Amino acid sequence: MISLAFPWAFLLLPLPLLVWWLTPPRRERVPALRFPFFRQIVDTAGTEAGPGSVILSRGRLQMIAAVLIWLMLVLALARPERVGEPIEMTKAARDVILSIDISGSMDAKDFTAPDGSTQQRLAAVRDVVDGFIAGRQGDRMALIVFGSKAYVQSPLTEDLQTISTLLGQTKVGMAGPHTALGDSIGLAIRTFEASEIEQRLLILLSDGADTASRMSPVNAAEIARDNGIEIYTIGVGNPDASGEDRVDLTALQDIAGRTGGVYFFAEDQAGLSQVYDRIDALAPRESETLSYRPRQPLAYVPLALSALIGCATLALLLVRQGRRRVSP
Repeated sequence: MISLAFPWAFLLLPLPLLVWWLTPPRRERVPALRFPFFRQIVDTAGTEAGPGSVILSRGRLQMIAAVLIWLMLVLALARPERVGEPIEMTKAARDVILSIDISGSMDAKDFTAPDGSTQQRLAAVRDVVDGFIAGRQGDRMALIVFGSKAYVQSPLTEDLQTISTLLGQTKVGMAGPHTALGDSIGLAIRTFEASEIEQRLLILLSDGADTASRMSPVNAAEIARDNGIEIYTIGVGNPDASGEDRVDLTALQDIAGRTGGVYFFAEDQAGLSQVYDRIDALAPRESETLSYRPRQPLAYVPLALSALIGCATLALLLVRQGRRRVSP
């Protein structure tokens, strides 16, 4: 389909007529002498007579060419364009951050796999999270890992394959042996500052108690709530253990409750898979559909035609003038 981006340009079509009507050729009367034998005087003097007051008239070819060229120029100003079929794009309406605990306790091999074997906690988490990431195509996600300190492995991106790759390269203890739960929430809040989307979800997984944060998890959760961030917490590990190996379920429940999120506890890989299935059900992928039509400018076509008409007319006039000079 061909459309015009600026059809108002056609109001310029009568402009040459207005110029011709409002600005007629300038005429001036000057005194002169008339010689009936003027031609003989010029021939005798060996000079050429200069032109008098002459208004040149245009031939039919010139007028037709001028009209066509003006039409093409106005059409180019109207910006014709070819409009393609509608193209729909799906854009995420919510940003998601995964915050994964990689402290030293995540090296414990007490997670039961579906086949009955035991797995390292972090390895089991990676296997389940990979499936969760793959099911959120079209969303923007970020990855944060934390131990003694919290680090952004990947900012918010639609390249979910990169998120999976970076998570697969994560090792226990890379961020230190302790657990900075509150700092990981604070870093997520800062990461969300780059987001222009109002709906923000933080999925926080930890197997220990907060022992290394400069900001308490409760204060961080309240700041997250004020910034419109909903936190889903997942506890893994042994709540009956002592020290840093004990998962602080109360803190995780409090964090989720303060932000309007949900708390989960997973004892094995199957339970962790169910947790992420429930997260998918509670926080389904939200998106908005954008539709647009591709537009291809075509103004170059009338411009090229006007140039072609002008060149062709000039060539014909030169040919005619040459024939007149040759003819006796």
